[in-house]
Amino acid sequence: MATFVPVPFADLGKTANDLLGKDFPVGHTKLELKTVAPNGVTFNVLGNQDNKSGHIAGELKTKYVDFKNGLTVTETWTTGNLLTTQIELENKVAKGLKLDITGGFLPSEGKKSAKVGVQYKQLGFNSRAYLDLFKGPTFTGDVVVGREGFLVGGDLAYDIGGSYITRFAAAAGYTAPEYSVALHAHNSFKVFSASYYHRINADLEAGAKAVWDSKAVPSAAKAPVALEVGAKLYLDRDAFVKAKVNNAGVLGLGYTQALRKGVKVSIAGLFDTHKLDQAAHKIGVSFVFEA
Repeated sequence: MATFVPVPFADLGKTANDLLGKDFPVGHTKLELKTVAPNGVTFNVLGNQDNKSGHIAGELKTKYVDFKNGLTVTETWTTGNLLTTQIELENKVAKGLKLDITGGFLPSEGKKSAKVGVQYKQLGFNSRAYLDLFKGPTFTGDVVVGREGFLVGGDLAYDIGGSYITRFAAAAGYTAPEYSVALHAHNSFKVFSASYYHRINADLEAGAKAVWDSKAVPSAAKAPVALEVGAKLYLDRDAFVKAKVNNAGVLGLGYTQALRKGVKVSIAGLFDTHKLDQAAHKIGVSFVFEA
């Protein structure tokens, strides 16, 4: 008998992906500000400057949550003048059922988008389905079933207008309190990956990921399989360091420090160990303020 609700298909292998991908703000300077108004509305302002081009992009996001009625309304406005509204209704129609409507508008180009979705999750089962009304229209759906820590799932996209499958994928994994593994077949079974995550103790985490693109042409400069390993070490309750390296010789180092409650800074860099010139290396910094 199933005793847990599986994660969505997109989150299979997330622990390893987060270990190797998050907290490395390389190539840009990021500033994020989060505040909560007295009426419960959350405001999130995000700014991002590319260190090479100097281009600055940002967004303002507001979120209102009515916990009693299971309603969440999120609105986003970017510096590219893209307006997005998302309305979610969860556990109101039925337990485990979430309805989702998302609309977007880009006035400068007159582009519109609209997507409706539904998610249903219960013990041992998690499924999602979306219909993109202006693109195709296109139907996308995924499902994950789980039992005793084992997970199996699939993902499919279908162009209704053209009557053909645009992509499909499958995954399997196992999750335990201290470790997890995941196997993926992406991009219509053209790209295959395996990931592993292990919480060794309260202060140390480790992970690895291997990716093989069956359509890529091997060369002397690029191995057929991309391999990356990394680790995270907590120095104390307010600081941690991260390190990762891949088989292309790129070393990543990151340091994150909570300066005080609600203030966090992350500094990271990617360094190509095969090249000495400064242009081959990338550094970045991220500041997060929460009030």
